[in-house]
Amino acid sequence: MCLSAVLTLLLCVLAGKGLARPKVFVPDPITGYAIGGHDPVSFFVDGQPRKGEREHAYRWGGAEWIFVNEGNMAAFARDPEAYAPMFAGCGGYALSEGFATAGNPFIYAVVNGRLVFFHSVVNRFLFVVNATSLVNEAQDNAARVGCVPLR
Repeated sequence: MCLSAVLTLLLCVLAGKGLARPKVFVPDPITGYAIGGHDPVSFFVDGQPRKGEREHAYRWGGAEWIFVNEGNMAAFARDPEAYAPMFAGCGGYALSEGFATAGNPFIYAVVNGRLVFFHSVVNRFLFVVNATSLVNEAQDNAARVGCVPLR
């Protein structure tokens, strides 16, 4: 129990120093693609995440992105920031609280026209009900904890 508390404290300290997450869309360790190989445009077009195809790949933000079709890839290439998750895929609510967590592509919301991932369903709810102020707080904390994509 004591070890668990020490590890939690250590992670919080590291998150506060911006070491919790590098400033890139971290590739999924299994697929090697950004956001677990899901097509970021599909969240907007289909209303849900869809797995991309390897033949529709595009490199941006320090990661490889894959898409369902060429049209989605072309839309992303024209304006990646419109489709890529805010905060380099970090959890929006946790970020508004000042620390980085990995966002889950299956727990998301479109807030102010932007895709936002969350660590849990509860975090999504808490963020969405007060989105106006929490987006601003998350944006203020993003650079400090390393949740901004490379350009």
